[in-house]
Amino acid sequence: MQSRNVRHLPVVSESTGEFIGMLTHKKMIATVLTMLNKYGQGALDRKERYTPIAEVMDTQVQKLGLDEPLTIVVQYFIDNKHALGCLPVVDEQNQVLGIVTSSDFVKLCQRLLLQP
Repeated sequence: MQSRNVRHLPVVSESTGEFIGMLTHKKMIATVLTMLNKYGQGALDRKERYTPIAEVMDTQVQKLGLDEPLTIVVQYFIDNKHALGCLPVVDEQNQVLGIVTSSDFVKLCQRLLLQP
């Protein structure tokens, strides 16, 4: 996440490639802080290495289809400002096609505002 400068990663099943959850920077930080408080600095590295993604990822995630209207997406971000901050886009087989983030909408607003 750090090397690619991303805050959200879709998690897919190794066997089927289907979307199963979302790993977020925010959730990872919260998990590390919890470990730090519980186990202390000395054990943090070891605990962090052996914590499976399944324990950190969010599985209750709203998803979008390709034909979802942007008005629905915008309303989701307005209504869920403390949620993940992203929505995965999946096809009929639950395969990840991409993600839409709240930052994408800020960039879209910038482009629209700068148009003559």
